[in-house]
Amino acid sequence: MNVDIVPVPSRREIGRAGFEQLPGAIIRAGDRARWRFVEFFTATIRNKNTRAAYAQAVGQFFRWCEAHNIRDLDALRPVIIAGYIEELQATRSAPTVKQHLASIRMLFDWLVIGQVLPMNPAAAVRGPKHVVKRGKTPALTADDARILLDSIESDTIIGLRDRAIIGLMCYTFARVSAAVHMKVEDYFQNGKRWWIRLHEKGGKRHEVPAHHNAEAYIDAYLDAAGIRDEKKGPLFRSVDKHHHLTLNAITRTDVLRMVKRRALGAALPSSTCCHTFRATGITAYLENGGTIENAQAIAAHESPRTTKLYDRTSDEITLDEVERIAI
Repeated sequence: MNVDIVPVPSRREIGRAGFEQLPGAIIRAGDRARWRFVEFFTATIRNKNTRAAYAQAVGQFFRWCEAHNIRDLDALRPVIIAGYIEELQATRSAPTVKQHLASIRMLFDWLVIGQVLPMNPAAAVRGPKHVVKRGKTPALTADDARILLDSIESDTIIGLRDRAIIGLMCYTFARVSAAVHMKVEDYFQNGKRWWIRLHEKGGKRHEVPAHHNAEAYIDAYLDAAGIRDEKKGPLFRSVDKHHHLTLNAITRTDVLRMVKRRALGAALPSSTCCHTFRATGITAYLENGGTIENAQAIAAHESPRTTKLYDRTSDEITLDEVERIAI
């Protein structure tokens, strides 16, 4: 099994594949270390994107150890890991370095619990300081978002689907991963209103009422697609070479390509991406008198500080104040 891309195999599949491609230090530490290493990725990390990121970080660390002739787990000391982190800072951003350190620390915690190691050599290692007060996600103005939505053709199934996806992300602050994993049944009626159910990170289920525009976009798409009764089927589907909907869900990568294409067609910035609509929706909501607490609830953020990173309402104020410098 390759450490850089760790799938979720069964124990039988793991046993049949063997451990030849695990890091050398893990292999040399014996069977218990091998199983604990595999189980760290397959049993403790449920999100496949997190699993891939942690596997890449751990794999890079062990390759560095091999290159520096550090071949055994018992030889690892805090000073060695601190040296690796210091070297990593020369080529990687602070958030990336912190993620790498967190991956290594969590793995060694798991090995300590499994009695593979007596102590965690990464426990005392400090990562770089990184304080974020303003997010980097590009946002559109409300007018630009409206231009984008209105520029999408409504006489094709692809256009109706694309408009529904972008509208959903704008009006619910949904992540693209939550949008592409929606089933038809996740758009449902409760009383007189239609609701949207999003399956967010960490297995959280999050329900929000549908904005009337989002409702109109999704209804138009569903009516044209004829999939309202396929409750367990994917809501947003890929298309084949004949531009017909398939039975498969559209992927995040395909949505990103679509967003880039639609933004280009509407003469909007090339930096526009899927996450743009999260920042765009939150900013538009706050500009119209919404509160950061309610924006947090709609976005399903754990902390209002995270929501604040998407708030671009202060950008224009800052520019106005700078223009007061009359020289």
